[in-house]
Amino acid sequence: MKCTGQLHKMISEYANPIEYYLTLSDDVLMMNQLIHKKISIQHKGYQCFNCGEDREILSQGYCYVCFSKVPQTNASIMKPEFSTAHLGIAEKDLAWEQELQLQPHIVYLANTGGIKVGVTRKKQLPTRWIDQGASAAIQVVEVENRYLAGITEVALAKHIADKTNYRKMLANHIEPIDLVAWKHKLSEFLPEETQHALVDNDEVTEFIYPSGIFPAKIQTVNLKKTPTFEAILTGIKGQYLIFDSGLVMNVRSHEGYVVELSIQ
Repeated sequence: MKCTGQLHKMISEYANPIEYYLTLSDDVLMMNQLIHKKISIQHKGYQCFNCGEDREILSQGYCYVCFSKVPQTNASIMKPEFSTAHLGIAEKDLAWEQELQLQPHIVYLANTGGIKVGVTRKKQLPTRWIDQGASAAIQVVEVENRYLAGITEVALAKHIADKTNYRKMLANHIEPIDLVAWKHKLSEFLPEETQHALVDNDEVTEFIYPSGIFPAKIQTVNLKKTPTFEAILTGIKGQYLIFDSGLVMNVRSHEGYVVELSIQ
């Protein structure tokens, strides 16, 4: 079986284990069914998410020309504290930014090989947690816009990490963390603007991933440097495909790449 198309991040569904779907243009593959099968991936070119041209991708599925133009690559995407939509000030496209940023956002804690704090739109839960490969997560604060979530994350990041250690996450070096205790410990560090927004519910959401074999040593596949590779898929976690011999491929970092995927 062969499929050719433009890579997008995998679609996930909360289940036990998590269910993953990979879209390649018009084809959708149920990736859980491909575990233990040999997969060949060949880089054929690029297709920018914005212009659709075969131009080298800079990041997030956008070519060098489009990356600086589209609001999807705004600084506030990675750093929510830079959001200005609540002030009526545009970064690039105010209408788009207001639609994205002026909606409920959650500040959360997750165990991704260690405790971390993060931000996401409320409607993106639990997808955001799955994309990060969290083994467990808890909501801390719910606020009405992205800026308030951003300043809360900055305040809490002075005390815990705000990045995922992907190597620990993929190697499954997951130690139990009492997220409820951490939530209440960190609540004293909330900025004044969001102290009222502490989520009353202390429910912890847990995740099981379709991966029975975790790599002891990790070798990241970069299709720009290695345009063709073949290996047996042994698991999936976060947005990573995990192969035998410790090979891992971050699907999200290859968005906009056109590939030919063959299954044996």
